[in-house]
Amino acid sequence: MTTLSAPAGARRGRVKPGGVSSLWAPTTMTRIVLAATIIISAFPLYWMLVIASRTNRDATDIPPPFLPGGNLGENIQRVLNNPDAHYLTGLTNSLIVASTVTVSVVIISTFAGFAFARLNFKGGKVLLLLVLLTMMVPLQQMGIVPLYRVMVSLEWTNSLKAVILPYLLNGFGVFLMTQYTQQAVPNELVEAARVDGASTVRIWWNVVLPAVRPGMAVLGINTFMLIWNDFMWPMLVLSPDNPTVQVAINSLNAKYGTDYVLIFSGTAMSILPLIVVFILFGRQIIGGLMEGAVKA
Repeated sequence: MTTLSAPAGARRGRVKPGGVSSLWAPTTMTRIVLAATIIISAFPLYWMLVIASRTNRDATDIPPPFLPGGNLGENIQRVLNNPDAHYLTGLTNSLIVASTVTVSVVIISTFAGFAFARLNFKGGKVLLLLVLLTMMVPLQQMGIVPLYRVMVSLEWTNSLKAVILPYLLNGFGVFLMTQYTQQAVPNELVEAARVDGASTVRIWWNVVLPAVRPGMAVLGINTFMLIWNDFMWPMLVLSPDNPTVQVAINSLNAKYGTDYVLIFSGTAMSILPLIVVFILFGRQIIGGLMEGAVKA
């Protein structure tokens, strides 16, 4: 019996010389949409640099300038020398607070996610339900008065401990790592490690930790950005001469007018640590995804 083959033009998924299936080749419209998305997303950052390198007169011109000027260094120097902002102190405080909270949230959430996902213990489902309930209540807004009274009682006001302690753990991190561990770490793998005589901590370190690395990176980026951009709580518990970076940027605003150039220059400097963190943790996300793709 003769076997009929489909015409060459009708075959789907054939591989081109470059090794990429024609089924997955990006279309021209896809490239246009991606390029437009990148431009729209990057334009606010570009505009911030344009204003930060100009003068206040240029910032209020109509039409506004669209090319950077030559005053960026001078404007940054003005930010650093501003006596009301204490910008370097705020930048240092934010680095300390955001780094400490991020490390704490990622480690504790990874431990808790492993426990809820792969350890069977009495009351585990009830505890996880309580964690989910904390995500439904705006604790910062509802608990800000009693939390402030606690800080006053402990004499922690105007101390970085008052900014760090309330954020060392959050329900979102526990929930995220619980769900990620359930998908990334098969129960059979944990049981095999136990049969080999590994302790719970050893299983977490050698089995769970490498598998949930992309989830930890996502949680780390989210936590660092959340704490770095926090404004209300640091403004309440810290003094003006010991601020975080967001409070310091707010202090750059002039008393009898708005100094746009000064504010944009301070904001431009404040996003540099965020870019560095995103690059570092982004590599972990991409590395974990690529590792999973190779295993698959």
